[in-house]
Amino acid sequence: MKKLGTHLVVDGWGSPANLLDDPEGIRQAMIEAIAAGEATLIDLCVHQFSPHGVTATATLAESHIAIHTWPEYGYFAADLFFCGRGKPVEAMKFLQKALQATECKMTEFDRGFPKEMLVPPMAAIA
Repeated sequence: MKKLGTHLVVDGWGSPANLLDDPEGIRQAMIEAIAAGEATLIDLCVHQFSPHGVTATATLAESHIAIHTWPEYGYFAADLFFCGRGKPVEAMKFLQKALQATECKMTEFDRGFPKEMLVPPMAAIA
């Protein structure tokens, strides 16, 4: 496979509801996770749902991080996709610690395509 990136899909449990329902806390955790992952923030959008829950999406020079929270269950789902440089596992470790998850399940995928499909990058555009 011609690896183009690393994609982490994460489930986190046991987080305190107040942390998962705090949009400013989630915003700060995302910013610090991005720094821990040595990534470059382009844009960050955080939305508070009613009656509870937060979704945050960060567009990165390296790709993206998204998190969705269910405070009533102490649960969050996160998606981290890094292309090229950066340390997505370190970013995830920071989020787990910041959100005080007692348990996390992380699945890691290599993203890319079979080497036999490799064409010069500009040839695909022509």
